[in-house]
Amino acid sequence: MTTAKYIAVDDFCNSSQIEISFVQSLSEKGLIEVLVIQEQSYIEADQLQQLEKLVRFHYEMDINLEGIETIVHLLQRINHMHDEITNLGNKLRLYQKTGR
Repeated sequence: MTTAKYIAVDDFCNSSQIEISFVQSLSEKGLIEVLVIQEQSYIEADQLQQLEKLVRFHYEMDINLEGIETIVHLLQRINHMHDEITNLGNKLRLYQKTGR
């Protein structure tokens, strides 16, 4: 069993100089998962990279939440299609080897 590492949303927001409401909005949209433990909000350390990317989209690139949702959805579709292409390529190579 692995022990998940958690980061307090308050600490992240203070160190990144962003609003807590932005992280709450991301959570409401389902873009990140916020865990509430004893009335304190936390994110898993595994989500930190994703959260930082979303923060850059909003604060550095001035993209609104709806735009961020769209970007995340499109990136997920691209990753899915990339995985599918890789699987199909592997199957094709297998058939080419057995067909000789």
